[in-house]
Amino acid sequence: MNRKDFFKDTKKVVIKVGTSTLTHENGLLNIDKIEKLVRSISHIQNMGYDVVLVSSGAIGAGLGRLNITERPTTIPEKQAVAAIGQVALIHLYQKLFFEYSKNIAQLLLTKGDFADRRRFLNGRNACFELIKKGVIPIINENDAVATEEIKVGDNDTLSALVATLIDADLLIILSDIEGLYTADPRKDPHATLIPLVSEIGEEIRGMAKGAGSKLGTGGMATKIKAAEIATSKGTKMLIANGENPRVLIDIMEGEDIGTLFIPNVNTVSAKKHWIKYSSHRAGDILLDQGACKAITEGKSLLPGGITRIRGDFLKGDIVSICNLEGREIAAGIVNYSSTEVDLIKGVKSSEIVNILGYQEYKEVIHSNNMFRN
Repeated sequence: MNRKDFFKDTKKVVIKVGTSTLTHENGLLNIDKIEKLVRSISHIQNMGYDVVLVSSGAIGAGLGRLNITERPTTIPEKQAVAAIGQVALIHLYQKLFFEYSKNIAQLLLTKGDFADRRRFLNGRNACFELIKKGVIPIINENDAVATEEIKVGDNDTLSALVATLIDADLLIILSDIEGLYTADPRKDPHATLIPLVSEIGEEIRGMAKGAGSKLGTGGMATKIKAAEIATSKGTKMLIANGENPRVLIDIMEGEDIGTLFIPNVNTVSAKKHWIKYSSHRAGDILLDQGACKAITEGKSLLPGGITRIRGDFLKGDIVSICNLEGREIAAGIVNYSSTEVDLIKGVKSSEIVNILGYQEYKEVIHSNNMFRN
């Protein structure tokens, strides 16, 4: 495949850089590398591309400012270090991008900004307006306020969510490795680079085992997860080594670098993609075997096949649709609250009005508001 031809329709590009790319091993910011990164991104924008940068490094920068060599373990410590480091990081970005006559904007997001539909659309509109004005948005997780319950968790996943947020054509993840290998090349001398991935199956996921660096939170597993999110929405994704940020220009000029993940042929709608990857699950609905079969065949969820519910949810919330063992087979927007579903579970749709005194929908979850795993 000719990469240059493959990228010819590319306009919007999300670039993700990790902590290991931005900092020295002691946690201090690698100013020389960041300067090269800024120069490459500025060059790419001058080539006519819209660019969004998802940047790690806040905690790493904070560690360096405080002369700490290991990541903190408690949430308050992580939040404090991130708050200190984010200031240092964005200040450096602003100074360096200004030298190339580029304006930047900072967006700090949490999982809640993707999970809440209104906030999701607000973030989307804000990014579109910034891009329209020629501004380069720089996005990071809001680590200073995020707790485990509202964290995306890693910037590989965050970058994929951002790519789908703005309908990006290409997501580039710069890592400390050349791409996806058949095995860990740092441990297995026979490991070989996989240049192209057209389908993400169990074999590909099995190649992604391993942890990240001592300063970062990601590994190859999070990059495969990011690829699943991005490609299911029609976004190309590429993993490359970020040791020399000039690689970004080489990629956009069509050089055969890293591992390229090709988008799925059957992409899903924006609404269903949001249900699957961005939304928060408010509860679970467990089904009998017959209802599970109906869901996998593309049908709506009726009350008759529901055996029990877990959690408290309201009409309009996103819930997991599970088999009797509790494994999620789908997720969707529920038409009734948990209290109502508990009352009508196991009955025919025609009986809903007799039980509740009203019937707004015959389906508990309509197939159009459902994403199947």
